[in-house]
Amino acid sequence: MKSLNLIMPCYNEEQSLEHLIIEKIIPLRNKCKEEYNLSLTLTIIDDASLDNSLKIAERLSKKFKWINVLRHSKNQGKGAALRTGLACAKGDFIGIQDADEEYNPEDYIKLLRPILQNKADVVYGSRYLRPDSRRILSFWHTLMNKFLTICSNMFTGLDISDMETCYKLFTNKVAKELAPKLKENRFGFEPEITSYIAQGRYRLYECAIEYTPRTYEEGKKITYKDGIRALYCIFHYGAPYAPLPMQFLLYTFIGGLSAVANLVLFTVFIFSKVTLPYSTILSFCLAAGLNYWLCTVLLFKHKAFWSGKTELLMYLVTLCIMGVFDYSLTLGLIKIGTGCLTAKLTASIVCLIGNFVFRKYLVFPLPKTK
Repeated sequence: MKSLNLIMPCYNEEQSLEHLIIEKIIPLRNKCKEEYNLSLTLTIIDDASLDNSLKIAERLSKKFKWINVLRHSKNQGKGAALRTGLACAKGDFIGIQDADEEYNPEDYIKLLRPILQNKADVVYGSRYLRPDSRRILSFWHTLMNKFLTICSNMFTGLDISDMETCYKLFTNKVAKELAPKLKENRFGFEPEITSYIAQGRYRLYECAIEYTPRTYEEGKKITYKDGIRALYCIFHYGAPYAPLPMQFLLYTFIGGLSAVANLVLFTVFIFSKVTLPYSTILSFCLAAGLNYWLCTVLLFKHKAFWSGKTELLMYLVTLCIMGVFDYSLTLGLIKIGTGCLTAKLTASIVCLIGNFVFRKYLVFPLPKTK
């Protein structure tokens, strides 16, 4: 008999954990057996809860042999708990289940269908493919989720409606391929794993699910800081493999930010009575360092092809090449009668494109896939 293994991260969920398992997980287990001849196991990862969550989980584990409990000695976050669970998951199909009651486990009956029909390798449960009725959500929370989903789609090339959903179902093969790559400890797990799913070109389906959101007073844990981290994760994990126009757009932002930093630093040095040559050199070098750092953090994959030292050397070489080219092109345009500002603007645009090409194909190239 094939099996579904649900991975449940748990942190301070004593109010909902037992009710969820007794009233919803057990009925799901029975339904899986009736409809699909599937057994269901549950792996609870207690992330160093401060309440009685662990005691409840262990008591239920003794009562129901299909429940397994793992524990973190230190609180690490949802992503870390999921990594722990995925690493030891043994089912033919692996699903994610929160320990609160925002999601209805019975929806896994729908999520399983595309995989069992061999149409999908991964299935997402979408809160925004409308069911018949729903509890009204927080406008700002919904807006943040939809904004992050749009950003994720732009960098992955996917067309999903709910990247931030908890309900994600994988075949065992896919889960085992993805698990070793995961690094995010908190809610950055969602955009991170979505990026890897896109890069792996797995067959991805969505199904509409029920969603009954909690308020922060009721125990909701995600905050605006997690939204900022999620945006970073979209760039960091998705941008190296994003469509070329999106990469160039992001590099334009990085280049513009570096140019502003160059101007601000130059102004600060001049007002600090640093000599003009030193002000020019120092501001340029610091801006170049900022550009390199932003490229490795937001756009390109650091040390994907070269070693760290070689990568930095290639960056410095291309920096010198484009610096000489910028200088020569600006003077050349001025000599043929172009205005100074127009000449500099033209050279800057050409150098922006040239820098992007050098960064992408020479400084931070990706290894060729077999």
